[in-house]
Amino acid sequence: MEKNQKIVLGMGALITLGLAFIDIFFALIALVIMLVLLMGFRIMGDTNNYPLITADLSEDAREIIVTNTGTAVAQNIRIALVPLNIDFEVASLEPEEESGFSLATMVSEAKAVITYENVDGRKFTRS
Repeated sequence: MEKNQKIVLGMGALITLGLAFIDIFFALIALVIMLVLLMGFRIMGDTNNYPLITADLSEDAREIIVTNTGTAVAQNIRIALVPLNIDFEVASLEPEEESGFSLATMVSEAKAVITYENVDGRKFTRS
C-alpha cells in the first residue's frame, strides 16, 4: 500500500475513534466508509501489475501492430496468426508501447492468439 493510502486510512481510523465518543452510529458510518476505502485500495493494488496485449491490423493490411495497453511490462510475447500459419515473438513491451511485424502480403482477416507473461512470471492468453 502506498504512503498516501496509509495516511488516509490512519486519519479515517482517528476520525472513527473520535466519532465513537460523540455517537456510536456516526462511528459505525465512518467505519463502513473506511472499509469501502480499504477495499478500493486493495482492488487498485491488484490491478497495478497487469499487462494487456492487443494485436491490430495496420491501415494498409500489411503489418500486425502489437500494443501493451496494460499497466505493467509484458515479457515473452508470442503471437500466432491462426489461418495464416505465422508465428512471431516480441521480447518485451513497456506499458503503452507498441511493436510491429510486417507481412509479405495483405491480410483481409486473421485471428491472433497471444500468449505473454508479466514480470512475476504469471502467464496470460488472449485471442
